[in-house]
Amino acid sequence: METTKLEAEVRALRGKGPARRLRSEGKLPAVFYGPEVDPTPLTVDPKALEEALRGPRGRNTLFEVTFGSDSHLAMVRDLDVEPVSRALIHADLLKVTTETPIKVEIPFKTKGRAAGVVAGGKLNVTRRTVPVRTTPGNIPTEIVVDVTALEMFQTISVKDLVLPEGVEAALAPELTLAIVLEDRKAQKEAAEAAAAEAAAAAPAAAPES
Repeated sequence: METTKLEAEVRALRGKGPARRLRSEGKLPAVFYGPEVDPTPLTVDPKALEEALRGPRGRNTLFEVTFGSDSHLAMVRDLDVEPVSRALIHADLLKVTTETPIKVEIPFKTKGRAAGVVAGGKLNVTRRTVPVRTTPGNIPTEIVVDVTALEMFQTISVKDLVLPEGVEAALAPELTLAIVLEDRKAQKEAAEAAAAEAAAAAPAAAPES
């Protein structure tokens, strides 16, 4: 099970004023909470947290958070971000265990060029993430589906996903994730181009005598 170490310190003061001072000192206010633990106000290194979240697992990164003399498994459950600078303002760290399933969002991607697209259609992907339930150590990095064989009007549904053992999609089985449809915009543009070409090729009207 891959984890990322995150050093933290327990903070004594709460509120907007102390939080602003901590951020001015290069520290990020955070709170650690979860089953069977009292919420604990912390500070962490915002650069270390951001660097970890830019990794391949993103928000699904599993952290080993150390504060005091203890270490705990945790995941980021919420982030407050300054709307203009996009700097982190606050982080919520949820305690997790290796045995208890949790619900997370997994990036959903397609690969290949669908047969229906080759025939003039357009691939419409309806979701960019898929919620799943699994234990923290079993979270896939992404879900990738090969759409090469997908013909016009055929779909990829939740039931078609091949997920790792122990991973269950938290969506209705019949929900469509990708479908090949007619490319109406391309058809309209082609028709307009053909009409313009025909008009240009038509003989000019004879002048009146």
